[in-house]
Amino acid sequence: MSDFEVNLFYELIIDDLMNRKYSVVDAFFTAQEIELFRANLKLKRELSSFKKAAIGNNENEQIVEEIRGDSILWLDETEPDEVEKMYFDKVNDFILYVNRTCYLGLQGGEFHYACYPPGTFYKRHLDIFHSDTRRTLSMVLYLNDEHWNPSWGGELAIYLQDEDANEKQEIIHALPGRLVIFDSKALEHEVKMVNHTRYSITGWLKTR
Repeated sequence: MSDFEVNLFYELIIDDLMNRKYSVVDAFFTAQEIELFRANLKLKRELSSFKKAAIGNNENEQIVEEIRGDSILWLDETEPDEVEKMYFDKVNDFILYVNRTCYLGLQGGEFHYACYPPGTFYKRHLDIFHSDTRRTLSMVLYLNDEHWNPSWGGELAIYLQDEDANEKQEIIHALPGRLVIFDSKALEHEVKMVNHTRYSITGWLKTR
């Protein structure tokens, strides 16, 4: 007999992904974990070189501030610190569960810290490249300060179509501790103008 245990919390996320291609979760990580992630990001921002994020991949990378204005620092899963290990442990547990229940064949992920200074944004785009379609699920974990005010902007806008093929935007506020997971291949999205520094861990779960 299998010792597989159904995780109702994960099942709700999977149900969202199956039915509407995105899920918004406010309790994937504990408040204490979010506080540690936030402090770690800010420390690394002081000690490390966050680089201007580019568009495109590999040899086609370009920095175009008219499209994207954040700065990033990639996480290295082979050499995580204690705080980052907590993040990877939980994400990998989710990957194992999704692979066992949905047979997606996820082979891990790639993640970076992201910082959007005031006045920056990321225009509408899709998270896959013509030359590389391995990204399957996109993940954004907001690490904004506890007193974050939605009027400070930085919302995630996901573009959807209704039954009559009319387009609409689903606006998701960047509340601290909120995790958004969505279909990398299907959903175009953008980061609205930021009016107060916006922090996150952003990444993708990838197939082979």
